[in-house]
Amino acid sequence: MTDESRPTARAGTAKPPSPSTATLDYLQQPHHLLINGRRVEGKAGKTLATTDPAIGEVLAHVAIGDGADIDAAVAAARNAFNGPWRRLTHFERGRLLSRLARLIEANTDLFTELEVLDNGMPVGIARLTIANIAEMFDYYAGAAQRIEGSTTSPPRHITEHAEALTYTLREPVGVAGLIVPWNVPISTAVLKLAPALAAGCTAVIKPSEETPLSILLLGQLMDDAGFPPGVLNIVNGLGVDAGAALANHPDVDKISFTGSTATGRKVIQAATGNLKKVSLELGGKSPVVVMPDADPALAVPGVAMATFFLQGQNCMAGTRIFIHDSIYDALVEGLKAFADSMVIGHGLDPTTLVGPLISAAHRDKVMGYIERGIAEGATLITGGKALEGPGNFVQPTIFGDCTPDMAIVREEIFGPVMSIQRFATTDLDAIAAMANDTEYGLSGSVWTRNLSTAHALVSRIRAGHVSVNCHGAVGTNIPFGGYGQSGWGREFGQEGLDAYLETKAVTVQL
Repeated sequence: MTDESRPTARAGTAKPPSPSTATLDYLQQPHHLLINGRRVEGKAGKTLATTDPAIGEVLAHVAIGDGADIDAAVAAARNAFNGPWRRLTHFERGRLLSRLARLIEANTDLFTELEVLDNGMPVGIARLTIANIAEMFDYYAGAAQRIEGSTTSPPRHITEHAEALTYTLREPVGVAGLIVPWNVPISTAVLKLAPALAAGCTAVIKPSEETPLSILLLGQLMDDAGFPPGVLNIVNGLGVDAGAALANHPDVDKISFTGSTATGRKVIQAATGNLKKVSLELGGKSPVVVMPDADPALAVPGVAMATFFLQGQNCMAGTRIFIHDSIYDALVEGLKAFADSMVIGHGLDPTTLVGPLISAAHRDKVMGYIERGIAEGATLITGGKALEGPGNFVQPTIFGDCTPDMAIVREEIFGPVMSIQRFATTDLDAIAAMANDTEYGLSGSVWTRNLSTAHALVSRIRAGHVSVNCHGAVGTNIPFGGYGQSGWGREFGQEGLDAYLETKAVTVQL
């Protein structure tokens, strides 16, 4: 694909607003690794440029690490776990997390602009993300103070001879390795880090090499909040170097990974060395089922944003759309009009709804799927083009007349590409079978005015998170994770905290 083949972008303004002085100052700072409370260069002395995907300009050069730096970071985390951090009470940990939440709120504008510049997301989404991460730290600050064991009946072979007491303790897993993707960088980092810290773990974060800036800022604020050195360590770097070393490390007790299913399999293989605990939030190809009685005023914008939110670069994107014959034409017309009205541009422009894809390579991958969809016989309803000029923009794209065997239906594209299939049946088992015709099971949604239909379909759809008349309704207190090849375990809520705790049973013969 050449630039000459790409049409003109639709943008809200010719030039986006400039970043704030605080953001420009931050970008000019050195961006080092964070190990044991100190900002250090990688042992190999290498750096990597991070760029604005909307205009292709370099934002900053960031130090990157490899296995030797991971060794140092894990050692620092282990020392902190065995030292000052372990000695803090639940209440003291909770106070630190609350203090960090207030510092995040005080730096909302800086975090927001860094997410927009480094990732490309629209500014409204970025601002909501920062509010959410402050909420996560507050939520787990409270949860830290409610970590409790229980008492139970002692075993009979003990009580036959003497009185006894049996109780349980909830203890931190230990050192947690957190491997974070580029699509929602700070949010994904915090949904792992906040429960890990609340549980009493220490952590080593490996950010995506594409989007490290907001996570480095979080490390600075943790220092300001008073966390002991080594509680959080940040090693930027490539997945094949720093990421693989962290997953393989024999002194890491737990790995939490968000990313592709293919990479998740590699993480599992790496974790077998010391049988470390593993949480995985992986790919998705989420179904969106629109029944004949769906409210079009809700369904049109809701279904469109299920696919196009974050340019489709999110694991729970609803990209397999099933529409009943009786409303197919009207709903598709509405979806096309909505997609065509979406403003494409730089994320700092407040009118932008569709920002850039993360990189030119990813843009080309998405365009490859679009070309394949056309070749396999799907009807291109709208979009289908990359945009002229700088940046990695792809139009919101809708395909109709799709069949279950098409690549755009079966494979995770991670871009703004919707595939629509029509159905005529009202048999709920048959509809659920279509929705479940995927190796993934992360999210999904059902659109109907009939609550009986809604509950019946929800119970049949095999996914970890299903919404009715909305899509992707995740929240700090709501467990999130997938069935099948969408991953292992849950994040958010109490289950997110449990992932970083061990249960120890104790029996005392009196």
